[in-house]
Amino acid sequence: MRITVFGANGNVGSRVVAEALSRGHEVTAVVRDPARTGALPPTVTVRTGDARDADVVAELSAGQDLVISATRPAPGSEGELADATRALLAGLARTGVRLLLVGGAGSLTVPGGAGRTVVDDPAFVPPSWRPIALACGEQLAVCRDETVVDWAYVSPPALLEPGRRTGGYRLGTDELLVDDRGVSGISMEDLAVALLDEAEGPRHHRTRFTVGY
Repeated sequence: MRITVFGANGNVGSRVVAEALSRGHEVTAVVRDPARTGALPPTVTVRTGDARDADVVAELSAGQDLVISATRPAPGSEGELADATRALLAGLARTGVRLLLVGGAGSLTVPGGAGRTVVDDPAFVPPSWRPIALACGEQLAVCRDETVVDWAYVSPPALLEPGRRTGGYRLGTDELLVDDRGVSGISMEDLAVALLDEAEGPRHHRTRFTVGY
């Protein structure tokens, strides 16, 4: 597959790039700052671009099989997330390329929480995380209004941290996945595994899914 990854030098994006390369895919790694390309593998095609620009998205997705976006705004600029998503979808509407979008957990419901969402549960989202959690909810709403692009929105669990690639994970829909200790988490490496599994065998179309251990 030919895959374009926006946010390719970020925590999640860099692991997506590594996982895609390990499976033999051709990767175009898109970064906003050309000075930060040194850590990317030499076998990728590096391009400079901004997911907030629909023209750039159209250019860098043309001829590709899939776009994976794992961008995150800087603290204080969370409002950019919904705008970037609109631009991604507008650009991909021109090329017909599928989108896998790494979102947030805030809009998931809490198990046994009578419909309470994760963003409103301080056990999962402390006050300092609330702005990005709310922004991810807006991002999902933008996707749900989209009827042209074949998109899938991936909500990670509450804890997403660097760790070990085990290759194992569970899939869910709109409820936060927790283990038998009540912990909701996955390594960034295994999130990348889940994303590439979805890339190679699409199961979710214009919908959200979640992953976790």
